[in-house]
Amino acid sequence: MRPTGRARLSRGILGRLRLASQGLAGSGFRSAAAAVRWMTAMQAQDLQAALWAVGQRLPGSRAADVRGAIDRGEIVRSWPMRGTLHLVAPEDLRWMLSITSGRLIRGLAGRHRELGITAADLHVAGDTALQLVSGGAAASRAELFQAFERAGQSTAGQRGIHLLGALCQQGRLVLGPLAGNQQLVVAFDDWITGSRTLDRADGVAEWLLRYLRSHGPATERDFSWWSGIPLTEVRAALARVKDQLVGLGFEGTAYWLSPETAALLEDGVPAGRLVLALPGFDEFVLGYTDRSLVLPPQHADKIVPGGNGVFRKTIVSGGQVVGTWEASRSRGSMMVVSQPFDDVNGLRPAAQRSFELQAAKYRRFLGPL
Repeated sequence: MRPTGRARLSRGILGRLRLASQGLAGSGFRSAAAAVRWMTAMQAQDLQAALWAVGQRLPGSRAADVRGAIDRGEIVRSWPMRGTLHLVAPEDLRWMLSITSGRLIRGLAGRHRELGITAADLHVAGDTALQLVSGGAAASRAELFQAFERAGQSTAGQRGIHLLGALCQQGRLVLGPLAGNQQLVVAFDDWITGSRTLDRADGVAEWLLRYLRSHGPATERDFSWWSGIPLTEVRAALARVKDQLVGLGFEGTAYWLSPETAALLEDGVPAGRLVLALPGFDEFVLGYTDRSLVLPPQHADKIVPGGNGVFRKTIVSGGQVVGTWEASRSRGSMMVVSQPFDDVNGLRPAAQRSFELQAAKYRRFLGPL
């Protein structure tokens, strides 16, 4: 590892470096597409949270700007990894799926048996779906499920969403433009007309490099969990790309990050007083298997209550998660309330004022209620 830095490493410093690498500290990005492309993939099972996750990295943006990027196909939403919806750049989705879909589908084999989904069923469902949406057409989920039912494919329970997810993982369908708070289903090849082609080794190496540049400081285990790619492949990929990265050792663990982010250790690590109101499922918290650098373990249950997989909105101050926040609509207005971990002293006055500015930014982002 190359020695770097005058700043003394600490959890706060590493958290602030992550803010910088994720575009949350500094000038941010000029478009939703640029933000998503840099991040490589952004968790998006909660659509409203995903819009705000992009918005926090896109200064001055409104929800309509991010929605427009989805409607124009500049960013796409699908199931590229971990069986969970993510936002990705359209040209990246096919090669990502070529790496992950086989393992994803094998991992769901038991659940598919429980639901009575066979390869023949997927073939029928795929042909049915493409008859409905080919030629540039789009269908709501309800319309798609009705077509499945007419073709003899039950959508009861979770069978319908598993059929849809598998067809997206096979690269036959993808989620397209928005219709209110739902997303229409379109044919992959109609919606994404320009896909990159990478072989597996090159794809894993690029994916790892982009993850470490956009999420670093992070570990090879973080990426393996995040992407679902086996650790043995990740280690081989790291050997190929580590000359483009900087390594840091902290508390016996090797972290990797971009040279540009590492240079901040010499030039001054930003965000010492930055307060952010991040959405649930934001990559700053979720994008690592070990979140203890930014989230004190004793408070982890407050972010993911009971380990149920549902991530709450977080308040981040100085690169550390210091609380949660809630937003609710009442009489045509949006109430935004902080819930600091320190329920005795709360946020410090300056941090509370910064949080209130974040709340105002969130209201502006949403626009008229």
